[in-house]
Amino acid sequence: MSQDSAAPEAGRKLSGRRRREVVAVLLFSGGPIFESSIPLSVFGIDRQDAGVPRYRLLVCAGEDGPLRTTGGLELTAPYGLEAISRAGTVVVPAWRSITSPPPAEALDALRRAHEEGARIVGLCTGAFVLAAAGLLDGRPATTHWMYAPTLAKRYPSVHVDPRELFVDDGDVLTSAGTAAGIDLCLHIVRTDHGAEAAGALARRLVVPPRRSGGQERYLDRSLPEEIGADPLAEVVAWALEHLHEQFDVETLAARAYMSRRTFDRRFRSLTGSAPLQWLITQRVLQAQRLLETSDYSVDEVAGRCGFRSPVALRGHFRRQLGSSPAAYRAAYRARRPGSDAPPPEAMVPSQLSPAVRRPAPAGIAAGPGDPGRPHADAFGPGRPALPGQRTVH
Repeated sequence: MSQDSAAPEAGRKLSGRRRREVVAVLLFSGGPIFESSIPLSVFGIDRQDAGVPRYRLLVCAGEDGPLRTTGGLELTAPYGLEAISRAGTVVVPAWRSITSPPPAEALDALRRAHEEGARIVGLCTGAFVLAAAGLLDGRPATTHWMYAPTLAKRYPSVHVDPRELFVDDGDVLTSAGTAAGIDLCLHIVRTDHGAEAAGALARRLVVPPRRSGGQERYLDRSLPEEIGADPLAEVVAWALEHLHEQFDVETLAARAYMSRRTFDRRFRSLTGSAPLQWLITQRVLQAQRLLETSDYSVDEVAGRCGFRSPVALRGHFRRQLGSSPAAYRAAYRARRPGSDAPPPEAMVPSQLSPAVRRPAPAGIAAGPGDPGRPHADAFGPGRPALPGQRTVH
């Protein structure tokens, strides 16, 4: 991410009618009940006997009811949008569709709450509601890795990072999928009341108070399905089949019969990722597979994944996965004692990705940037910390 990303607006004063201890949860029809229940459980149950300070919960309907969940249950929220005006924290736990716009009245209520100093939280697909309200513009954010390409493509001014379990950007916070919603809610309790209170709550919920690692271990190796009907699909398929060769983006642009600039623009508009970052990501993912399933040395893995040198592999591997190739292999084998690695020939890219017909990239990006220097791509080199950003890795 670029260092010039907007810093969080620290110290924004809370409007007099809002209270820090009041948490409003905004529900919509068609939302998943599990995600919706997370903030209700964290902020809506009195656990003062366990040393957890009490919040006051307001469950608000984001649109006219009754609200039906994905399982067909019918809910009636005790409050409407007007109750948000009393909340110091507003949580959007989910949104029913990543392709449809949220109700304008709900977006207005969120913007007003933010302007009046409330902390705004989007869990999983709730990030799409925050983005639609303009609250993520110029900010770092995350969501479930599966939806991150769509978030990046629909809202290019948002700096989407699908590796993180959650991102705290001060007065606007977002999280990845279901379990990461619990992580973020615990983080909020920790921020408000300290580690002891968050630890006590985690024990009651029977979850770890802090999880290590990010979403990268869950990232799909494949690309958005809509690319299958695009002329660029052929170029993507060729690239995945030839990762063991040294080629660059200019080579891909030539295969697409496009200038480098046109190719960059078309590729980014289609996938949400700059082609250079997508290519680096695919090479690192291939290296990850070889480290898991073969006995090739790190130098040999670098050559078989198209890196110009082992040093290049090590640098990109550490930036993407937070570990050196050798340490990654050792940790992987320690987790799988006695497992027999398949022969190296089993790792031919064409066998690993039979579905370039439904190719779907792990390199997910967001935000405009200099095409010569990746700046907001999910797995790019050079990912400086943002002011005030606190994330779980």
